[in-house]
Amino acid sequence: MPALNEESTIAQVVTSARNLGFEVLVVDDGSSDRTSAKAREAGAHLLELSMNLGVGGALQSAFNYAIRNSFEAVIQLDADGQHPVEAIPQLIENANQTRADIVLASRFTHADNRMTVNRIRKFAMSILQVVASRACRTKITDSSSGFRLIRQPLLGHFAKNFPSHYLGDTFEALVVSGRKKYQVSEIPAAFRDRTHGQSSASKRAAILLIFRALVVTLFGLHFQLPKKI
Repeated sequence: MPALNEESTIAQVVTSARNLGFEVLVVDDGSSDRTSAKAREAGAHLLELSMNLGVGGALQSAFNYAIRNSFEAVIQLDADGQHPVEAIPQLIENANQTRADIVLASRFTHADNRMTVNRIRKFAMSILQVVASRACRTKITDSSSGFRLIRQPLLGHFAKNFPSHYLGDTFEALVVSGRKKYQVSEIPAAFRDRTHGQSSASKRAAILLIFRALVVTLFGLHFQLPKKI
């Protein structure tokens, strides 16, 4: 769980996941508030980064922690309360049934979705979905979802090489994985709007960064993974 200045929500998210019987790792990505203290008090394992590395850098730190501690798979979960923790068992069940390397939780296929996306951003995201679907050889409805299961051996590859820029950790990582023949699956999940804090990218910046992600993936300028055997 990467976290930056999420002291208002971190304890609740950690507690919810631990109540389902899961170990929780919080990577504090250089927070200036009490995120680390709140996470520790809620019973999470904790990695405190001395500087802000961005979501991708925080995730790579978490993936390395998972590899060092012999975990077969991880669930990536936001600290802001937008991701429905109660859907974690469904991610695991789908992975066990399909043997997928990545299982995404999609905010766009659940009837009770409560997360709003403005029209311009939704249009841009629809283009990302087309690119991701072609790369993964299956329909992807939420290519920028940060709520997902990642399992070995892909988890180990991500621990060694993972992008840190906006959409690199979600869309770009997904497209590269699909092109290297890693299997992707998707389940519906009812995301929620953030109630505290704010997103790391403004609406305008998000649109520009979506365009950048498209250029990077379409021209193959992205990071590389070994092909699945």
